[in-house]
Amino acid sequence: MIQNEKVTAGQNIPYIAGITLIATLGGLLFGYDTAVISGAEQSVQKYLITGQGLSTWIHGITISSALIGCIIGGAISGLLASRLGRKRTLIVAAVLFFLSALGSGYPEFLFFEEGRPTMGLLYMFNFYRIIGGIGVGLASAVCPVYIGELAPANLRGRLVSLNQFAIIFGMLVVYFVNWGIASGQSVDWLDQVGWRRMFLSEAIPAGLFGILLFFVPESPRYLSMVNKDKEALKILTKVNGSTAAKQIFADIKNTVEHHSGKLWSYGKTVIIIGILLSVFQQFVGINVALYYAPRIFQSMGAGTDASMLQTVVMGVVNVFFTVVAILTVDKWGRKPLLIVGSIGMAIGMFAISALSYFEIIGISTLVFIIIYTASFMMSWGPICWVLISEIFPNKIRGKAVAVAVAAQWAANYFISATYPSMMEFSGAFTYGFYGVMSVLSLLFVWKMVPETKGKSLEEMEALWTKNTPMASEAAFRSNKTRV
Repeated sequence: MIQNEKVTAGQNIPYIAGITLIATLGGLLFGYDTAVISGAEQSVQKYLITGQGLSTWIHGITISSALIGCIIGGAISGLLASRLGRKRTLIVAAVLFFLSALGSGYPEFLFFEEGRPTMGLLYMFNFYRIIGGIGVGLASAVCPVYIGELAPANLRGRLVSLNQFAIIFGMLVVYFVNWGIASGQSVDWLDQVGWRRMFLSEAIPAGLFGILLFFVPESPRYLSMVNKDKEALKILTKVNGSTAAKQIFADIKNTVEHHSGKLWSYGKTVIIIGILLSVFQQFVGINVALYYAPRIFQSMGAGTDASMLQTVVMGVVNVFFTVVAILTVDKWGRKPLLIVGSIGMAIGMFAISALSYFEIIGISTLVFIIIYTASFMMSWGPICWVLISEIFPNKIRGKAVAVAVAAQWAANYFISATYPSMMEFSGAFTYGFYGVMSVLSLLFVWKMVPETKGKSLEEMEALWTKNTPMASEAAFRSNKTRV
């Protein structure tokens, strides 16, 4: 039986930290790849969209095309993680990041002439962005699962939250990179050369991630599921110490051996909660602020350099409040942070909606954007990933996380692709919609999301097996044995 008191003696903290830091490079690349477009999107629009007389709808689709890959990557992440393992799936993601960086920076490679935008070149650019998106989808699903499956229960919230910190740090890094590339340069230079360097810069962290992954172990829970028990116990021992490792290993084997692994076998509730966590994380509109940040600040009257600098300021604030989440998630719990974050996001978005309606543009807009993003970063940003990595039972985790992450990226694509068209209709309506979604996210967490603070991954099964046919059958067998 799993003990409620978490054993901390014997935990190899330096080893755990090293593995986590390498794994979170996948999160850094997730953030880097999704935010690099913020500095390049206006140049890409001029080069590939406006130059061919294409619509804002095509612009929105192109800027969000990586999200198509994210949906694909998220959808296949469960299959790859189950067939290849967590570690090798992350290596595949690293290769895709590297290829996307090179191809997005120079989409004319082999087939097209530089300086002559065509529909074929537009398709090729989108292809490379989709390739990177598949890498993001894989990393977004597998990195938190990998960290969660290795981390001790008493540290899991903070360690999985570090992945979100890495995502936000990756965004901050690329904001600085984009600002550095754009600083002091003419608009013409940015439209011809600068945007290419922004994409190409991603090849450096992608290559580093791929190399370092060869030095980390496979997840012990995955090894146990493929009957590599000796290796699994060895890693658990190195992480947790001998005494705790034996207990954890016994619990893992019990959950793996006594369950079919069918997606719905723990009931529909846990799957629905996972999907809705993912959908609400995107429907509150966070990626609109991240992808279109320079454009939003320029609409407030800032020049190109100033808008890039204001984006950096926003990135610094995001990093700070992600640290707040890391320091509090295992103390305050998941639900309180999500509820407080939803309140802050609603205040920020409704205020921006009102300012937009009255056409008030100035420092107040920047303040409420920061209130909104800070609220997200201390709550829904990291905590959503923590919950997705821990609410699903061992046997269905790969499949269930794949479903939840695919839903998240589908929601992300819908919100990001519709933003330009919605803004053409009404800025007040657009931001008001995100405010309403923030309120609904609060009600969802309050009514449906369980608190998982301090529970082992195996203990989480008790939340979902009470009313399932599997639980009834187990109870029947237990009673029969007593008789």
